[in-house]
Amino acid sequence: MTERPDPMKVLAVCGLGMGTSLILRMTTETVFQRLGIRADVENTDISAARSTPADVIIGQGMHTSELEGAAPVTVTVDDFVDDAALESRLRPALQEVGWL
Repeated sequence: MTERPDPMKVLAVCGLGMGTSLILRMTTETVFQRLGIRADVENTDISAARSTPADVIIGQGMHTSELEGAAPVTVTVDDFVDDAALESRLRPALQEVGWL
């Protein structure tokens, strides 16, 4: 278990890093606020995500599978606006690494 970064560096990833990742960034910010965790959330594309240091990566399965191991926590989402679904996946992932 490592100490939780404060703030956490979080990447919201989509293929091009524009529209969809921006929506995911806003949903992610909502969830981190609800969890009471300070997070610097950045929306980005898959290519930039490969070379950007991060604590958490969130994106669609087709993208996160390419980024597995690039961050201590990687979470797959199906619906970029469903904050409850994101929280239900993010919470156990953060607990697993001892950050929640």
